[in-house]
Amino acid sequence: MFERFTKDARAAVQGAVEVAEQERSESIDTRHLVVTLASGTGHAPAALEACGLRPDDVATLARDAVRRGEVLDAEALAAVGIDLDEVSRRADETFGAGALDRAARRGTRRRKHWPFTADARKALELSLREAIRLGDKGIDDRHLLLGVLRADCPGGRILEAALHDAGSDVAALRAAAEQEPRAA
Repeated sequence: MFERFTKDARAAVQGAVEVAEQERSESIDTRHLVVTLASGTGHAPAALEACGLRPDDVATLARDAVRRGEVLDAEALAAVGIDLDEVSRRADETFGAGALDRAARRGTRRRKHWPFTADARKALELSLREAIRLGDKGIDDRHLLLGVLRADCPGGRILEAALHDAGSDVAALRAAAEQEPRAA
């Protein structure tokens, strides 16, 4: 399947790996793909704009969702008797302001392989199916966008919410993405 990826699609997947690394994620999911699809130079940003979305805003929403999804959940910790604010205060008191943040940054390491989550693998598989359905030989970034929209995934839910807020919907974004790409 990957041999059918165009330059834009390969850049989107590589970009998702870079976002995962920047955000210290343990794996790559569809939110990482949405960041790079919206930030890219291919057809996906134009499809987002056609539906009243600003691609940079969509990328920010997806990146924020990555960050929120990977932080410690204060409510869950409180349920087991851990006060995250108190832990942070004591760490700052003992080791200096920002001690936990410094420790987290030191704990990052560069990986050789970033695993894709099941939802990201499914979206990539569905992008192939979208290309076949549209009669396209290659898989480009618009097919990746269509795959994310078709998969039941966090990236798709981010897009759905953004579309709703813009007064649009998934059907409109699908239609915009399915438009024949214009020659540059």
